[in-house]
Amino acid sequence: MQRRTLILGANSAIATEVATLCAARGDRLYLVGRDPEKLRVLVTALGNAVAGHESADFERLDRAAEVVQRSITALGGLDRALIAHGWLGDQARSERDVDHARRIVDANFTSAVALLLPLADWFENQRHGHLAVITSVAGERGRPRNYTYGASKRALGVYLEGVRSRLWRSGARVHDIRLGPVPTPMSEGHPRNFLWGEKQAVARGIVRAMEGRRFAVYLPPSWRLVMAIVRLLPEWLFQRFGFLAGR
Repeated sequence: MQRRTLILGANSAIATEVATLCAARGDRLYLVGRDPEKLRVLVTALGNAVAGHESADFERLDRAAEVVQRSITALGGLDRALIAHGWLGDQARSERDVDHARRIVDANFTSAVALLLPLADWFENQRHGHLAVITSVAGERGRPRNYTYGASKRALGVYLEGVRSRLWRSGARVHDIRLGPVPTPMSEGHPRNFLWGEKQAVARGIVRAMEGRRFAVYLPPSWRLVMAIVRLLPEWLFQRFGFLAGR
């Protein structure tokens, strides 16, 4: 059966790869992104796989339900949904500018919640399907270099746990995709190491996750072990390691 797939945040480098993979396997897509020009290029590249698309400001919370409903109407239903948008922001600025801190929280948490409300209702009533959301390994410990962003992703992960438990008996599945760093425009300028992922491989992992039953999926998979160790470190020891608790 042809899957009907909604991708929110389709302009991001990883979501673009996911959309390409989904189109290649025969999905019907509805794509939503912030940048209309980038979205137009993607829609042109994917051709007839795209049933509809629109540009949207995800921080317009009052319009989130309308976006979801338009996608369901255009696709004639919904089997898969991926929320992929996010914003790193400027950590140092967020420490002195409450409006900037609020924008980071809204971009990564509140705007996702506004979309999850109608999506959770849809999948619960339908009693099947997969709802996936990209969070981050940054949400597992508070690190001085990105703790405002990390806190917003941590909050989103907790929210997803609640949605997952609520939908479990319905048969619908909710997936928390915990990404490690990947070379994308959002991470440009950050020093890289062997733990960084490759966006095509990460995109393949996301597509697999949207067909599975796992609650939390770490991508690249090596981050599952890394974060298991990091979470267990007592705070006094965590703070002694500059590569963990330094700027």
